Amino acid sequence: MHLAPAPLTLEDLGWTSHFEGELARLTSAASNLLPARVTEESKNLYRVRSAHGEYLADIAGKLRHSASSRTDIPAVGDWVAITARAGENRARIDAILPRKTKLSRKVAGRTLEEQIVATNIDTVFVVASLNLELNPRRVERYLAVVWESGAQPVVLLNKSDLCDDAAARLYEVEQIALGVDVHLISATEQIGLDVVHKYLRRGRTAAFVGSSGVGKSTLINALTGSFAGPAALSTQSVRESDDRGRHTTTSRQMIFLPPRTGTESAGDATAGILIDTPGMREIALWDASSGTIAVFDDILQLAKNCKFRDCTHRGEPGCAVTVAAESGALDPERLENYFKLQAEMAFQERKVDPEKARETKEKWKQIHKAMRNASPKK
Repeated sequence: MHLAPAPLTLEDLGWTSHFEGELARLTSAASNLLPARVTEESKNLYRVRSAHGEYLADIAGKLRHSASSRTDIPAVGDWVAITARAGENRARIDAILPRKTKLSRKVAGRTLEEQIVATNIDTVFVVASLNLELNPRRVERYLAVVWESGAQPVVLLNKSDLCDDAAARLYEVEQIALGVDVHLISATEQIGLDVVHKYLRRGRTAAFVGSSGVGKSTLINALTGSFAGPAALSTQSVRESDDRGRHTTTSRQMIFLPPRTGTESAGDATAGILIDTPGMREIALWDASSGTIAVFDDILQLAKNCKFRDCTHRGEPGCAVTVAAESGALDPERLENYFKLQAEMAFQERKVDPEKARETKEKWKQIHKAMRNASPKK
């Protein structure tokens, strides 16, 4: 869906001096390569947009063959260097400019592989629904992924009009979303959308993540002003049986917000860029160590007061974290989620790093040996 009037400048598309410098390092002054941004991907074809217009593009053979993984080929949000074929509206993607931010997760299933959701994002809206059973643990997981990406997370609690105690739910999420703005909104009732628009402006890119049924597509339609228009994203009603929605977005796409009348953006070509993502029943972490640190900073601060530097917070003497959980100062479920995410990342590290796996195996051999020696003789 392409709502902004053509043509768009590179700045409208999110081009900055950062990418200007990266392109200069990749190309020579005599090069005919043009900068363009990937707005949509579909199997082996991409839709890209440059200052000269929109092209349907494929990947250069050299770029494809040099890719060691899926992360080495273009994703929605990427800035790429293209060779345009005049008069055909077709192009070849010759290079990917280094990414400023990268929102990733582990692919679904047992395969240990990174899947890029979107790149070069400034803000990621984590959308949760208040007509469902609000799951703070899922919000923590999403926040860890977003912090790791390098983008700024913002939590949107949607369908607030269907919640009897929205203020209490807001307070609950604020306690776990440390350093993150949290807002009550209702896309269908147009409540709180002005607050969301404040994060969006010309050249800025935002993405939406959240489980199916939280109302991401409805929210985007409300923000674009096409809530009932022919260009609106398709939406589906939530099932009455379990209050959950079906997947309505099946591929990532870039949406250009039209300028809003009576606002500072009225004279611009766009009022920001949105990237919609498919609903995720569960988002598996991918290398989210720094993101987890950001989400659980309160636990890490408590850990500084533990008696032992290598405290695992599993009941050791003098463990400040255990004391806080037992006294109610720290939610025990939050602590368990911290352990769960740490274990998930440790498992990934062992699978990726054979040396780490050997160290872990040897550690547990020593533990089991000590347990056998400590067992009473029959």
